[in-house]
Amino acid sequence: MTGTWALLRLVLRRDRLLMPLWVVCLAAAPMGYLSSIKAAYPDAASRQQFYDLNASSATFVVRNGPLYGSSAGNLLAWQCGFVPVVVGLIALLTVVRHTRTEEEAGRRELTGATVVGRHAGLAAAVIASCGACLGYGILVGLGVSAQGVPPAGGLALGLGFSLVGWVFTGVGAVVAQLTWGASGARGIGIGVLVLAFLLRAAGDSGSAGWLSWLSPIGWAHRLRPFAGEQWWVLLLGLLATGLLVVLAVALSARRDLGAALLPARLGRAGARASLRSPLALAWRLQRGTLLVWTGCLALVGLLMGGVAQNVASLARDNQAVADVFSRVGGGGAVTDAYLAGTMTLFGLAAAGYAVQATLKLRAEEAAGRAEPVLATAVGRIGWALAHLTFALLGSAFLLAVTGLTTGAAYGASLVPAALAQLPAVWVLAGLTALLIGFLPRFAAAAWGLLGAFLLVSLVGSALRWNDVVLGVSPFQHLARLPGGTFTVAPVLWLGAIALAMGIGGLAALRRRDIPVG
Repeated sequence: MTGTWALLRLVLRRDRLLMPLWVVCLAAAPMGYLSSIKAAYPDAASRQQFYDLNASSATFVVRNGPLYGSSAGNLLAWQCGFVPVVVGLIALLTVVRHTRTEEEAGRRELTGATVVGRHAGLAAAVIASCGACLGYGILVGLGVSAQGVPPAGGLALGLGFSLVGWVFTGVGAVVAQLTWGASGARGIGIGVLVLAFLLRAAGDSGSAGWLSWLSPIGWAHRLRPFAGEQWWVLLLGLLATGLLVVLAVALSARRDLGAALLPARLGRAGARASLRSPLALAWRLQRGTLLVWTGCLALVGLLMGGVAQNVASLARDNQAVADVFSRVGGGGAVTDAYLAGTMTLFGLAAAGYAVQATLKLRAEEAAGRAEPVLATAVGRIGWALAHLTFALLGSAFLLAVTGLTTGAAYGASLVPAALAQLPAVWVLAGLTALLIGFLPRFAAAAWGLLGAFLLVSLVGSALRWNDVVLGVSPFQHLARLPGGTFTVAPVLWLGAIALAMGIGGLAALRRRDIPVG
């Protein structure tokens, strides 16, 4: 363990922008939810009506988990039912990035040549991730408690989020030992996260309630914030995290640096004809990411489409609820407003894929794999355009699939409404390309921009922020479909902005050194 604290300082320095951004931006969501709940349900009678309508709704329970009561705190905890999934995903990716990705890039070998113990890098990544999750949970607890809910419930809510982050920190530490590449580790980890969500959903919505106890996401709900807190559930999370970290250390001790426990599949001696182009290589590198995003968003689309059938009855007798949906969704009928807000959410998710697909350029460059490709007849622009093709067309495919599944659950075609978000998604891809071209060391700041747009589009709209602030997000300038009026001008303007930023990024990439450390 020698050198753990030095490596921990290195991890924190590398994440000095990204880590505070996700902690602060994600902590703002529960605070915004609580303000919206108080505005929509100002008295006990309206909250009880909400409880009676939704506590037994299978669709709502699958999405958000069980609803334990009708207080403002109960509604807040229920509304935040999907937040543990997001925290678990961030924790998982953080650990993989600072362990397996470092090995894959060769940087772990360099630090290991100094006075650093064998397990110091793994320990530093685990401590940083667990510390960030704990800080996030405490910030959530303090933030919602300051808004008038019971402090014990607020702390339980925040620590429930932290619990899921801790467990998936351990999951990330384990999967980082299994595969040769970071992409494989991420794929296995995300598969475990999806399984945990499905176990929680099956247990909460069916008669086999014991299934929820097999999922760390279910433990966060069983902590019962604002409903007679069961603090002992936190011990399950601590025990599971400790066991996973011990397993990761044991697995790490059994393998060589840069190796993996799962055998790598040997490739062909010569590349197929289908791999002998920059576009074919980009498809080989991007297809796993696109498949995972598609599967996850298709599932969420089915859930959100099912919820849409209950929205009208939810808002029929509560004008405040209808007003909240209208602010987020842009007016119109309540169900249309809800679906329009849902399409914005899917647009932000597709933008996340577009950012990740574009950042693959920087990942290939930083790992040293771009140089051998560019040493051939492949030019920089052709290489970059191959990856940008998947950022642009892949995001369009994601939105089309999500609109299709949401519409299938709701009973109407929502593909055009989903594709209406595409210009804003492409703006994020253009911004990422611009950062890669001009500021490659800070390319990961694209995630921070996406987080800011997420905060503005969801929380800012619900809380009626100033129009100038709301206008920062490109998603605010698009037509709210279904129910809104489609106009061409914003599409053209956003498309032109995305194109200009993409061209600028490519021009800068063409002129600068590769790689840039």
